Amino acid sequence: MSQSFDLQQAQAELAGKNPRGILKAALAAFDNIAISFSGAEDVVLVDMATKLKPDVAVFSLDTGRLHPETYRFLETVRERYPRLRLTVLSPDAEELSRLVSAKGLFSFYRDGHTECCGIRKVGPLRRHLPTLDAWITGQRRDQNPTRQAVAEVELDTAFSTADHALVKFNPLANWTSAQVWDYIEAFEVPFNPLHRQGYISIGCEPCTRAVLPNQHERDGRWWWEDAAKKECGLHAGNLRGRKGKG
Repeated sequence: MSQSFDLQQAQAELAGKNPRGILKAALAAFDNIAISFSGAEDVVLVDMATKLKPDVAVFSLDTGRLHPETYRFLETVRERYPRLRLTVLSPDAEELSRLVSAKGLFSFYRDGHTECCGIRKVGPLRRHLPTLDAWITGQRRDQNPTRQAVAEVELDTAFSTADHALVKFNPLANWTSAQVWDYIEAFEVPFNPLHRQGYISIGCEPCTRAVLPNQHERDGRWWWEDAAKKECGLHAGNLRGRKGKG
């Protein structure tokens, strides 16, 4: 973290601010910053950011288990924003091979998703995030009970180390799903075609399904597990750290 960046001041100034204002502050504060893009509705962040900085850095996790529609959508975004610097991260091949050899391709249905996500998502992040000073995510408070205390800006306790403090910005924290989709429609932002098929929160193909009307969006992710456990590890460390803080 830059010595000139005052986290407490930023938290006070950005609390309750709109996404564009938070993005503008984040991009002004850090040169070495990137947006985490999942191939779902956080394309709104990409659209907003490219209007502020056309060559903004973006990274996406290719777990090897994404829907075909998601892979094609990544290319649609790359073509829509030609100056975008998009990096696609992959899991460690040896770690993945050991898991599949020992437990098969669908062990998460039996053992829970943590081990698989640890290799396919958290591992690549742990290798990539130390190269950044800050990152930007599409977390929203309305996405899951575990995210109700998401702050606009925070110290990323999950991925910071003693030698490297990492700041995380969550510009969409205050927005609802309806506001996200209002923006997508108003500015004709491209979106994953799976959304038209009832998918709201989109992750890996075996762990994502469409939801019924009036179901919560996270009901389509890891549906065989308790709602309080529906984090893949990208943000879980930060969320655990907020417990008991009111």
